[in-house]
Parts: sequence; C-alpha cells; structure tokens
Amino acid sequence: MVSAQDFDIAKAEYDGARMNVEVAERALAVAEANLAVTERNLEDTIVRAPFAGVVTVKAAQEGEIVSPVSAGGGFTRTGIGTIVDMDSLEVEVDVSENFINRVQPGQAVAVRLNAYPEWAIPARVIAIIPTADRAKATVRVRIGFEEKDPRILPEMGVRVSFLDGEKETLSPRPALSAVVVPREAVRIEGSRGVVFVVYEDRVEQREVTLGGASSEGQVVLSGLAAGARVVVGDVAGLVDGARVRIASEE
Repeated sequence: MVSAQDFDIAKAEYDGARMNVEVAERALAVAEANLAVTERNLEDTIVRAPFAGVVTVKAAQEGEIVSPVSAGGGFTRTGIGTIVDMDSLEVEVDVSENFINRVQPGQAVAVRLNAYPEWAIPARVIAIIPTADRAKATVRVRIGFEEKDPRILPEMGVRVSFLDGEKETLSPRPALSAVVVPREAVRIEGSRGVVFVVYEDRVEQREVTLGGASSEGQVVLSGLAAGARVVVGDVAGLVDGARVRIASEE
C-alpha cells in the first residue's frame, strides 16, 4: 500500500522514462538513416568497371565534374576513362557487297597486323552485320582471334584474308605500302586512281592513291596489295563485280 501522492510521483517518473526511451529510439532511427546516406555517398565515390580490363585513356582529372551528359561547362566530363578488355579484342572490316556472299559465320580468317606483316594470326568470322553502307557499298564483318597475344593492341591496323580451307578467297580493301603497276591498269582521276583487282572470276573496283610515274609503271601509294592481280588494258568498260575470264597466265 502506498499513498496516492507516491503513486502519482512514481507514475510520472515512469511516463517520463518511457518518453525518453521513445525519443532515444527515434533519434537512433534518424542516426541509422543518416549513416545509410553517408555510406551510400561514400560508395558513390568508388567507380567500379563492369568488367576486368586495362585503362587506356584517363579522361577526367582531379577537380573536374563528371556527368553522364554534357552540361556545357568547361570542367564537365562525360566519362572518367576508357577501359579495354584485352581478352575480347575483335577485328571489324568492310567487305564489298559483291563478295559478301562468299563470307560465312565461322569461316577461317588470316589476320596480319600492319606492325607484324609476316605474322598470320588465325581467326574466325563471328558475325556479319545485317546492314550495308550505301556510300561505300560494303558490309561490316566482325572477326574474332583464335589465339591471344600481347602484341595485339586496340586500334591497330590489320589486313584480313578470308580462307576457303587453306586457300585465300578475298582480302577486303587493304591499305599497304607502295607498289608499281602497269600504267594501262590505272584509270586516273585527279590525284587518285581506280584499278580492277581480279578475284577468281570477278573483278573488284579499288580506289588507290597514286604516286609518281616511273619507267617501270605507275606507283600506287596505298589501296593495293603487292602481288594482287589487276586488269591491264582498256578498263573504261569494266564495273565493280564484273565477271571475267582469264585467257592465259604465265
């Protein structure tokens, strides 16, 4: 038994303590929410690549603003850097429409880097992009390497030869060192020229960059491979993809 006054005092103390607990619990919830926001902000300061690779370009510097879209400011970057997956390097080439029917997915390919022209790298056709370039009359083809090598670097120049077994079928528009061809094989158009390269029973029209003429013939600076067979004579009536018959060969 206690007096009413003692009971009222004890109840008031109890109610005050319970209120203090509720306030502390709400303060704890607010602190936990602030902690979660702070941890999220800290997590946002760490940039993780979506795949393992090598950073080849560092686009943003310390103090610059990075945004997924351009904000128009001089210190705003739309990217932090460029990452390359060295294990997934591919070759993309443009093949003339006249010869795309001779390229198939999975077909064997020999790739030669401009830096290592004697090194034939085995590769295969991954896919043929299902659209054509109307301006160039070409179709893009993706090619994957059969072997990985540290000498293969992104953005390197390559020469590609499509194979039918061990036999080369066609080489899509290589840009190689200067060669000399007979003057009758070139149709001159200003500083550039046109030659017709023979692939089996058809010809491919090839734009080439011309150099000077010599007693041996016309110098072609780029656009034609050494050893390529070209049409000599009256080429005015030829068109790209025309069928030809080789009368005789030495």
